Amino acid sequence: MADYSIISDVSAYLVKLLRQRMCPEPIPSPNNIEVSSPAEQDVDYILGLYLYDIREEGEISVPPLVGAGRTRLSRPPKPYSLYYMLFINGSSQMGLKAHDIQKIIGRAAQVINDGNIVYPNQLQTWLESPEAPISITPSKISLEDKVRVWSAINKPYQVSLFYKAAPVLLSSEIIVDAPRVTQADFTLHLTGESREG
Repeated sequence: MADYSIISDVSAYLVKLLRQRMCPEPIPSPNNIEVSSPAEQDVDYILGLYLYDIREEGEISVPPLVGAGRTRLSRPPKPYSLYYMLFINGSSQMGLKAHDIQKIIGRAAQVINDGNIVYPNQLQTWLESPEAPISITPSKISLEDKVRVWSAINKPYQVSLFYKAAPVLLSSEIIVDAPRVTQADFTLHLTGESREG
């Protein structure tokens, strides 16, 4: 099961994907794409990825304990949804015009739509068993909700992309040793005996 760093691993995956597919056109350098908040000042990047919300989702249908090796059990993972905003850095010194901004936003949407599935074992290569893929899908939120996200960081609204990554399964560290077998009952049934009538 994925370890606690899976949240930052999803963010790193998205930034890596954008850097690979958006440089050198329409963004000149991979260093111009960062995990950041629009509230940060005096940072010179062009495209920012901001994780603005993490929500624990409902329980998944698994037994109360799941296998963690031959004789050990652990609590099942908790599913989370990660909510991202992809934005143009307003304090960038690159002198972008409206046409440039629209090209960057359009290309970013295309890149994420094409790379919208990632498997946890791609992010954490030590995972032994396959887990459910993480889907990155556009968040269906209203303009008012988008404005609220910007207002929460005291910034005026600007055109940006909003995504949800789910399910992100976060493992538990609680391990329980399975009880030892102390008694076993066996019954033998013989079949195929001939009977005299």
